[in-house]
Amino acid sequence: MKKQLIGVAALGLLLAACSDEQTAEPEFQEPAQEVKQEEPEEVEEVEEVGGEEDVVEPVAAEPLYKLNEANWTLVPIEQAEEKVVLLTIDDAPDTYSLEMAETLAQLEVPAIFFVNGHFLDTDEEKEKLKKIHELGFAIGNHTQTHPNLKNSSEEQQQQEILALNDTIEDVLGEKPQFFRAPFGVNTDFSRELVKQEGMLLMNWTYGYDWEKDYMEASALADIMVNTPYLTNGANLLMHDREWTAGALEQIVTGLQEKGYGFVDPDEIQSVE
Repeated sequence: MKKQLIGVAALGLLLAACSDEQTAEPEFQEPAQEVKQEEPEEVEEVEEVGGEEDVVEPVAAEPLYKLNEANWTLVPIEQAEEKVVLLTIDDAPDTYSLEMAETLAQLEVPAIFFVNGHFLDTDEEKEKLKKIHELGFAIGNHTQTHPNLKNSSEEQQQQEILALNDTIEDVLGEKPQFFRAPFGVNTDFSRELVKQEGMLLMNWTYGYDWEKDYMEASALADIMVNTPYLTNGANLLMHDREWTAGALEQIVTGLQEKGYGFVDPDEIQSVE
């Protein structure tokens, strides 16, 4: 990924991508678009008769945020808190993901862990993923082998996405709710397939931990908190890296000191 990722900007968003090899990645720009905030639909409680007492089935919580695909920030629905960010971690569950999940759990901060299939080859790796999920974190699909989908055939794209969905379901008992393409590069085919699978496609607002200047915990923590691209609803990209794991608590506390809260992935409106 590149020198600096342009977060939220009126002329568009320059996005770079994550890589297993920690090298610079291709960039792309998507046009800005206006996102209308829709009124959430009311959900009625459903009562069932069970023996002598009526049993009330649990009702799914109304979403508090929706994804703005113009800049990948989270937009509050109605009166939801505006000054929030979303934490996301790619390339899980490689070396540091479980440690990072434990840090976030201690800080009581939610996040999405985006999984690569080639980090789920062994029972030990699958157990790591299970522990991350049991700690309460949302799991996302980051493809089987981390290819650039633009350079993959439709058959290859389907295999990259669906094979990992099947593996995650085998390990966790449920499919992932989120998808992030390697390098942030999506195709018309992958977008439609992800939608059919019921996953919310997501890129990011900014991130830095693949850049040479920020491969050290204190430098990374400083830029993640003090970047000019930090904005309400920012979607923060991080990776399973030693320096990111070392910076994580500083990043969280630094954002909190600036008054930011953290979006729970369960509060994000699902794909329509």
